[in-house]
Amino acid sequence: MSRIFISGSSMGLGLMAAQLLSEQGHAVVLHARDATRANDARRALPSAEAIVTGDLDTIAATKDVAAQVNALGRFDAVIHNAAVGYREARRITADGLPHVFAINTLSAYILTALIERPQRLVYLSSGMHHHADANLDDILWRGRRWNGSEAYAESKLHDAMLAFAIARRWPGAFSNALEPGWVPTKMGGPGAPDDMDQAHRTQVWLAAGDDPAADVTGGYFYHEKRMAPNPQALEPALQDRLLAICAELSGVPLL
Repeated sequence: MSRIFISGSSMGLGLMAAQLLSEQGHAVVLHARDATRANDARRALPSAEAIVTGDLDTIAATKDVAAQVNALGRFDAVIHNAAVGYREARRITADGLPHVFAINTLSAYILTALIERPQRLVYLSSGMHHHADANLDDILWRGRRWNGSEAYAESKLHDAMLAFAIARRWPGAFSNALEPGWVPTKMGGPGAPDDMDQAHRTQVWLAAGDDPAADVTGGYFYHEKRMAPNPQALEPALQDRLLAICAELSGVPLL
């Protein structure tokens, strides 16, 4: 049995992954944005070991979520699932950052840096990342006209970059990224065409540690099959620059 923490798991794919992991006999800790969502998650998955709460849209709140997770003890795996979608209008957080970047990119970095190092790290990317540019020179969208779809795609490229950076820097861990497919969740919308039954299975497979075939690192997956990511995600120089930007913005170094 593994202990697994899943960010953004009060609904959608995060909750679906938690339910499947629990059915498989693993101990799961959920994360919800607020107390209302935490109560909903508790009703949906009464077997959850615990639920941590906090909105990942600010640096301080994300640090607090990491502290709550660490207070529960070490985890075997962390699934970085929390995200907001591609239809967002321009929103600026209390830290002065684009909301999409703050949650999809920066919070994943902060949680990675602050949660006690697990054996397995799983990052949810998106098929939209394949056609994105990292745009590290304007990562905060200060010089470009806002485009929610592009901002989302960039952030999902950043998540893949983070997964591969961790794979390179932490050789004792398994760190991978995946795309769940465009499925009809609240984020994906009712017209999404991909298979909902498959959308949560790859992250479960990578996190559970039950299959030796999942003992890999630096991989990118779709429906449990390896595929090529956006080439930018594989460039160490870009990975290191992204880490440096996130460390400077958050004040949290990656050790």
